[in-house]
Amino acid sequence: MRTLPKNAVLLIATTFALAVLLGGVASAQGGMPKSPQGSVATQIGDAWIEIEYSRPILRGRADIFGSGESYGKTLYLGAPVWRAGANVTTRIKTELDLMIGETKLPAGEYSFFIDLKEGAWTAIFSKQDYLPAPDREKIEAGGVTWGAYGYSSDYDVVRAPMMVTPNEIAIDQLTYFFSDVTSAGGALALAWGNTVGVLPFSVAE
Repeated sequence: MRTLPKNAVLLIATTFALAVLLGGVASAQGGMPKSPQGSVATQIGDAWIEIEYSRPILRGRADIFGSGESYGKTLYLGAPVWRAGANVTTRIKTELDLMIGETKLPAGEYSFFIDLKEGAWTAIFSKQDYLPAPDREKIEAGGVTWGAYGYSSDYDVVRAPMMVTPNEIAIDQLTYFFSDVTSAGGALALAWGNTVGVLPFSVAE
């Protein structure tokens, strides 16, 4: 089983301590979670493609992705890639074989991450197991993720470039949606702040 390096273990430990503290406060206060659960789905023929994710809110933050060498780093929160959402690992289920660029993505369930570079996002579909709740010991042992903590490229199935475009209006709550869907394919898109990332896909023959 793959073991994380010591510096990664320390970072996870610190982050999890903060997550437990904040979670306790939220639970005591009740009300809506800070990043409510969301889902979106589209149908092609008799088959469905579905995304389940948590939806962080800007809460007044501007330029959420940053710029230059620090681009995306505040969203990683110490993880090696972005969970492309909040809290639990973002999950994608497809009942169809899809083509992502030149690579086939077989029907199934995947964890979804994004490697953020300014103007150059890389979508990652992974078969790495995930945890529905944070468990530091299991993540330190390797092989599973919570959010993007514990992520390993060893489990990547598809990595593909996304189109990144500016948006004139600031999307307050991170939102996934499907666009230009036909029987032949479409696009998966993510919008947050003034940025939209788009990943075209087609139905595999």
